Amino acid sequence: MRSIDNSTELNNSTLASSELQDNRSNAPVVKLCPHSAGVSCGSCRLNELCLPIALSEGEMQQLDDIVERNRPYKKADHLYRQHDEFRSIFAVRSGSFKTYVLSSSGSGRVTGFYLPGEIIGMDGIADRTHANSAVALEHASICEIPFSQLESLSLKLPSLQHNFFSILGAEITKDQKIHTILSSYSAEQRIASFLLGVSSRYARVGLSPTRFHLPMTRGDIGEYLGLTVETVSRLFTALQKKGLISVDNREIALLAKDELRAIVGADEL
Repeated sequence: MRSIDNSTELNNSTLASSELQDNRSNAPVVKLCPHSAGVSCGSCRLNELCLPIALSEGEMQQLDDIVERNRPYKKADHLYRQHDEFRSIFAVRSGSFKTYVLSSSGSGRVTGFYLPGEIIGMDGIADRTHANSAVALEHASICEIPFSQLESLSLKLPSLQHNFFSILGAEITKDQKIHTILSSYSAEQRIASFLLGVSSRYARVGLSPTRFHLPMTRGDIGEYLGLTVETVSRLFTALQKKGLISVDNREIALLAKDELRAIVGADEL
């Protein structure tokens, strides 16, 4: 197992909340997994999210041998850029990333957000070049999985191959959902769907689904949802006045999830 990060711990900022029922509930940073150089994939609390597989101890060691735990990334550091050669996929260990595309005219559009336990970089599989750029939204760390080695190992371990296909399928489904939302949802439905989606993703890593930190700006959210930053801010204020959410800069509390679901009426992001 190769490692050049000897000290990074997996963190994620959240609101101090009584809903975090452990001895870290009052801390400003929640540690999901120690992730020192000696922590293997088998010991990682996120392994059921990034590669949810049932491998034997020996098989898990084979997977662990190809994983590279790289240096931490500071806010605004790029993981890769649009048109870079595709070589690896990445599991987010801590922090968060956004992906975006630039047109030939130089205008940009946010295409996704990635939180701990999620896989980033699969946009390059088809053409062997990245279709997006990926940049850290805050201090972050990743596990790099060289794709050629993952392909070879998957041929030996059918369960690994099956679960990677499941992850790829989930990514395709997510892309289809965002296209549906952008084409048929009102602005209010888009915001409600986005907040419910973030809530579900935080819940998957054991964080509060009702009180959380949004690492992205209002402008990022607007680009992702096809809204202006003014519309995003106006709708946050409107939902707060209705008593459905509480907003303190980027700290969000969902006060009435059922009512938010009623606004959406269908899929959440």
